[in-house]
Amino acid sequence: MKDTAGVVIVGGGLEGAATAWALAERGVTDVVVCERGTVASGMTGKSSGIVRCHYGVSSLAAMAAYGLEVFEKAEEIFGTDIGFRQTGYVVGVGEPNVEAMRNSLAAQREVGVQTEEIDKSEVAGMWPGADLEPFAAFGWEQRGGYGDAYQTAQAFATSARAAGVRIKQGATVTGLVVEGDNVTGVTLADGSTISADTVVVATGAWTAPFLAPYGIDVPIKVHREQIVMIDPGVELGAVPVFSDLVSLQYVRPDVRGEILFGNSDLAELEIADPDSYLNRATEEFIDLTVEKVGTRFPGWTEAAISSSYAGCYDVTPDWNPIISKGPLDGLVIAAGFSGHGFKISPAVGRLAADLVIDGRSSDPRIPETDFRFSRFAEGDLLTTRFPYVGAGEMR
Repeated sequence: MKDTAGVVIVGGGLEGAATAWALAERGVTDVVVCERGTVASGMTGKSSGIVRCHYGVSSLAAMAAYGLEVFEKAEEIFGTDIGFRQTGYVVGVGEPNVEAMRNSLAAQREVGVQTEEIDKSEVAGMWPGADLEPFAAFGWEQRGGYGDAYQTAQAFATSARAAGVRIKQGATVTGLVVEGDNVTGVTLADGSTISADTVVVATGAWTAPFLAPYGIDVPIKVHREQIVMIDPGVELGAVPVFSDLVSLQYVRPDVRGEILFGNSDLAELEIADPDSYLNRATEEFIDLTVEKVGTRFPGWTEAAISSSYAGCYDVTPDWNPIISKGPLDGLVIAAGFSGHGFKISPAVGRLAADLVIDGRSSDPRIPETDFRFSRFAEGDLLTTRFPYVGAGEMR
């Protein structure tokens, strides 16, 4: 069986669905999304869903700012609730990182991020009972918060499908069709092929092995990330997302009244197989959670662990994504999101669509050269201008 399309997107997770939506928004609907399971059935549902624009890489901050605009207008754009909760986002740093934070906030404002420095008393009002003594400065994004990556991906996919995009679920892509230096389509596990002018590979943690047979060395490592859900045992009220860059943790409220805990110390990766990994926190990680949360929130004397899970990050050497034309004509790669993927997903879709249609970014704040695949071979990594001591990977 043979099929044809203008664009084939390999992967129906958040970024693949966002790309389909963005293409449809630009009037390109001769698109097929091939997903081996169901939409958002891979790592998308494991996202912590933090919405922040706090990045020292200006183009990444601009992408997050665009993403925020889409999330805020989700009901109007998609006609449904995507799970975005605008609680606000606060980040706290110790003395060694005060100057870096202030410089980063200023750079973020230059690309349209609404962010400011606030004092300790304001944070104490937001997070009653928190031990804020070790912090020297705080940044605040009133428009930040958290969302639901699964719901968001479904909204992207539903909107794209309504515009005429075809979404094939249970359609495992086994490889690319390559003629000379051109990608001309994909092959599926059922033996069928889809010919296409462009193939967008949005396969996340599975990208490196998928592209390796074609001599494309994508420098992605797969890191297992653990998440713990906590019943704080006290009524907290409306609290914002809190990124603690002193003890390297983040906490955010959840719609069920629980608190989600994540570890921000990513100096060492836990390499994992995305098809076979422990889907819960280890005893060692539970101990770390109790230590960090107990130190920051000493009043939670009745707190209890309610559940845990794990997912995988697709991590590049500079902790920034690849959104780029590939080394073969007709190939676009969108992968290596390194934990940033949810908040920037609308901008990822837009940039990938721009590359398919125009070959360049439509947003001058987000030059396509920043996220080019070739930067790794060139030794020209995309790194923050304002690195934080001890917490550089995700900033």
